[in-house]
Amino acid sequence: MSEQITDRDMELSSGIAAFEAKQFTRAAGLLSPLAEAGDPQAQYRVAIMAQNGLGMLENPLLAYKYMRAAAESGLGIAQHGLGFMFMQGECIDKDPKRAVEWFKKAAEQGLAGSQTTLAMMYEEGRGVEKDMDEARKWYRLAGFDDK
Repeated sequence: MSEQITDRDMELSSGIAAFEAKQFTRAAGLLSPLAEAGDPQAQYRVAIMAQNGLGMLENPLLAYKYMRAAAESGLGIAQHGLGFMFMQGECIDKDPKRAVEWFKKAAEQGLAGSQTTLAMMYEEGRGVEKDMDEARKWYRLAGFDDK
């Protein structure tokens, strides 16, 4: 059993390395079976590739499926990615309220990009009631001086 875990870990590491090196066809080949098996790191990267047609045909449904699965598993960067999908209406219908929910989950894990986006959404009243106190809170958490 431990040998399978080692093989899977090696495949994941190799797939992530290929993704980072922009060898998307190789990354897709290595990561797709792991994504299907439920690995959140693989799901996130396959979602990015499917969303943008990197190493595979563009596939918005697959991108959304895997981004959502990785986000629901608690992966902060995937929560941010799913929030972005809802905010921009990419791969799924635009839904600013749901975008806020996912950005908040990622922001609570300390992702500065999510904190900043959330602050902006509170500042603009997009998907939430306009709330400058809440906006300032998230800007501060993201490392900005008092706005």
